[in-house]
Amino acid sequence: MRNAPVSEEAPVGVFVGLATLDVIHRIAKPPAANEKITAAAQFVAAGGPAANAAVTFAALGGDATLVTALGDEPVADLIRADLAAYGVTVVDASAGSRRAVPVSTVSVLESTGERSVVSLDAVNSDAPAPEGLDDLVARADVVLVDGHHPLIARAAAASASARRTTLVVDAGRWKSVMTDLVVHATDVVCSSDFRVPGTSDSESTAAALVGSGVRTVVTTHGGDPVHWWSEGESGSVPVEPVTVVDTLGAGDAYHGAYAYFSTGIGTGVADRVDRSSRVAALRCSVVGPRAWLRELSTELHTELTRKRER
Repeated sequence: MRNAPVSEEAPVGVFVGLATLDVIHRIAKPPAANEKITAAAQFVAAGGPAANAAVTFAALGGDATLVTALGDEPVADLIRADLAAYGVTVVDASAGSRRAVPVSTVSVLESTGERSVVSLDAVNSDAPAPEGLDDLVARADVVLVDGHHPLIARAAAASASARRTTLVVDAGRWKSVMTDLVVHATDVVCSSDFRVPGTSDSESTAAALVGSGVRTVVTTHGGDPVHWWSEGESGSVPVEPVTVVDTLGAGDAYHGAYAYFSTGIGTGVADRVDRSSRVAALRCSVVGPRAWLRELSTELHTELTRKRER
């Protein structure tokens, strides 16, 4: 599953955006109003689109740095510790300050793996770009932005564009900062729900993005085929069927894998899409926010062993 990096050294990714603390419960059914229920399992882990993408990138063998805004609240220490445990370096634009760190309450339905999330976000954050951001981008093979912490996102996108570094935009939903990010993007990876203002469906959204100069647009559709448009060509890639038990962070895993595979030599868009889909499918097939990474590590080890035996 792993792709060869640009050089023999680990590819370097910079991820800019949201980090949360996720409190996750697996439940048999959603509670009714004023009802208390007992969960089948509980997990606590760092979450957020950019954070989860960075964890995936690191698990695939990349050098991942997350640029976010956490501050010095105790909750922030829990997030930092979890990310460090999974190989992600955190650059905190709000170090030394007190700010409300988003805590997500997540329910995952046992029968379908579908998740429901209640959380704060950071689309209106005023956290400034940290010192040294330009240097981080300068050494990166790929930069990913998720549209949270917009001042940091704009600065990172402009820096990546100036250096002609691959800039992946995680387009889960339209945010006002997207206008400023898309103009610098090389790759926009969209959910099927993402809409550019004035468009009516995923295909017209993709057409609008391509028309604005984005080199590659990818749209995911859950378990349905992934569609892509790139430099005058287009296509679709089927998604490997799996038994879905937990969809939390599957899109984020896709984006982290896409960022990783975008650093490969000779990797076409369809191959990149396929490999990323396989990573996301694996995520959906394992219960819990981190256990699936052990499965990913096992698959990578098996592949490397096969290569040595050849």
